[in-house]
Amino acid sequence: MVVARVLQLTRLIRPATLLITPRPALVATSRLTRLPTRTMSTITTTTPTPATNGVRLPEVDYKPYLKLTESTEPDWVSDLDLTQAKELGQELLGDKPLKVLVLYGSLRTRSYSRLTAYEFARILTHLGAEVRVFNPAGLPIKDDNPETEKHAKVQELRELSVWSESQVWVCPEQHGILTAVFKNQIDWLPLSLGSVRPTQGRTLAIAQVNGGSQSFNTVNALRILGRWMRMVTIPNQSSIPKAWTEFTPSDRLKPSSLRDRVVDVCEELYRFGALLRGKGEMLVDRYSEREEKKKEGRLLSQEEKERRKGEESSVRTAGEKEVEKVESNAQVTKA
Repeated sequence: MVVARVLQLTRLIRPATLLITPRPALVATSRLTRLPTRTMSTITTTTPTPATNGVRLPEVDYKPYLKLTESTEPDWVSDLDLTQAKELGQELLGDKPLKVLVLYGSLRTRSYSRLTAYEFARILTHLGAEVRVFNPAGLPIKDDNPETEKHAKVQELRELSVWSESQVWVCPEQHGILTAVFKNQIDWLPLSLGSVRPTQGRTLAIAQVNGGSQSFNTVNALRILGRWMRMVTIPNQSSIPKAWTEFTPSDRLKPSSLRDRVVDVCEELYRFGALLRGKGEMLVDRYSEREEKKKEGRLLSQEEKERRKGEESSVRTAGEKEVEKVESNAQVTKA
């Protein structure tokens, strides 16, 4: 009886299961979809990295800031009125968007410098720029090992810097200064790669986030770094105090004067980048380097210059010893 009852229930249930259809996946409703059609048509969230020194780098997601989230929170970037900057970009850039690289300086799970970097990227994308964000996770510590220099993340960072026309640096302030994660990225960007300068002449915007009260130590240090890397650093900058209080649960900046300043910095960088396209190299061209190229045929590395100084010093020392020997022999002869 029990077996018969079970079979009967099975026959009743089985047809019902056939009527069950998979529940459709939730579709994100972020208003990021309101970005300009021209911009969205040129964006792919995964961009193949160009080959470097014959090594093909893996495809990397450079646009994580465009990923939609299951949130009813409206995308405030889509409502920004940046008409004047956009018109300037259309006039000076045409159909070739400004190429912007964004760097941030923290590997924390919920990194406020990364979240701020994403907001910068969204605003610049809204303006019409082609934006790529570099993920520093996995980048080795800078050393003098030639094998480390061949590391895929090192090559990727350098290629992105060469690709860019403008850059945004967002760094947390830790112990009153920038973090090792961020400085390590800059240390891997040499002033020159052969005849190519990865940073020279590019426009730069700087920003910092703080865990505590307002500070400008890190942006001041970033400005020094930008000058050292021969970049055209824009006058405006952003510093967000108590960053952990400035973001919503959906990881978006809350409305405030601090958020408005981020928009100001983006708009200014976009204008500078558009105005200086094709002129950056001319602005940082140096007489001393032109003379060195005439004499040597190229720019020498610092290592080569130091080696030559050592060789010249050795030759001079040997010559001086020879002169002293001759003078000594002459004095003996006279005696």
